[in-house]
Amino acid sequence: MAKRNAFYAQSGGVTAVINVSACAVIETARRNRSRIGKIYAGRNGIIGALTEDLIDTSKEPLRAITALKHTPAGAFGSCRYQLASIEKDRSQYQRLIDVFRAHDIGYFFYNGGNDSADTCLKVSQMSALMGYPITAVHVPKTVDNDLPITDCCPGFGSVAKYVATSMREAAFDVASMAKTSTRVFVLEVMGRHAGWITAAVGLAADEATPIPLVLLFPEIRFDEAKFLAEVDARVRKFGYCCVGVSEGLLNAEGKLMAEAGTKDAFGHAQLGGVGPLIASRVKEKLGQKYHWAVADYLQRAARHLASKTDVQHSYAVGKAAVELALAGHNAVMPTIVRTSDKPYRWKIGMSPLDQVANVEKKLPANYISADGFGITRAARAYLEPLVRGEDYPPYRNGLPHYTRLQNVAVRKKLTAEFKL
Repeated sequence: MAKRNAFYAQSGGVTAVINVSACAVIETARRNRSRIGKIYAGRNGIIGALTEDLIDTSKEPLRAITALKHTPAGAFGSCRYQLASIEKDRSQYQRLIDVFRAHDIGYFFYNGGNDSADTCLKVSQMSALMGYPITAVHVPKTVDNDLPITDCCPGFGSVAKYVATSMREAAFDVASMAKTSTRVFVLEVMGRHAGWITAAVGLAADEATPIPLVLLFPEIRFDEAKFLAEVDARVRKFGYCCVGVSEGLLNAEGKLMAEAGTKDAFGHAQLGGVGPLIASRVKEKLGQKYHWAVADYLQRAARHLASKTDVQHSYAVGKAAVELALAGHNAVMPTIVRTSDKPYRWKIGMSPLDQVANVEKKLPANYISADGFGITRAARAYLEPLVRGEDYPPYRNGLPHYTRLQNVAVRKKLTAEFKL
């Protein structure tokens, strides 16, 4: 096969370890120079391809690419931009073909979650429908952990480690102040439709570290009376209570409790903060002093507390994506296959993208305790291996030392501009 160039881009919400996958894609491609020429990155995801705003990663020295393993966020910029269907807007795909042909791009690696899998699938379909040969492979990533088929999603393990650690530390704080001050602490975490991150908060409490903890999952409709009774009972028994709540919590009618009324670029409801809302109910109905926190970007940016397991997963799927493409696989996604809980063992598998795109994996019912406010042993068996191990970044002057790439632009070859 003739040597062709590769395109890599990052999409959707970034994570503490998405750059680990970027490093893996670039390093693996560089090791296969007989098959892959240049590795171009799209500046700000698929937008970089549409606007011919490409980055030449060959301008980066090896040490800079390696340093991506320790650097959070998206080194090349991400985006929330969804391609329409080919039938609805053929011009977008013609533009992609024009850009790819101009730069001899034959491999497409798209690093993201559910919507990104959809984009990658559409690019692969474009190849067949419009006659341009390109191999498209999705590189999985999402803190929400809601991609199907794969056992877990790169990015989730580090968020899980962060929120469980944060809740445990906050619980110690609240316990020490509960006699005369705060008795209820509420932590809001990400999770629009699936309660994986909320479940991870449950790891804060275990047999060695008991914590009166109440969890509110998006899979369980919010029952205010039942919730307040549970909090009240735990405050009476333990002197304090901690609450972990998903941003996607639904009320009794099935509506988002914290919907702000606006939409993001993917058409998802913009959520407005359910944490302070829940905390205010505790104050109004129970009269308890409270504090609340919204983990927000902190939970997905915390590379200083990344899970070593998550780092290993992230590198493995990036490496596998290139290897699958070189083996002739198209419209697929490398997956993580768990082969054992104790000891934890895993391997890389593969799934067709038409089984992944636009499919959300919810938290299984058997992972939620019978009362709806906690996690089960089955959930712990699943979650605990994913947060194990530390992989600290290098520190300089007491703070993490992260890298910023030069991101040298590739000279444009097309004269026509594309308007988004």
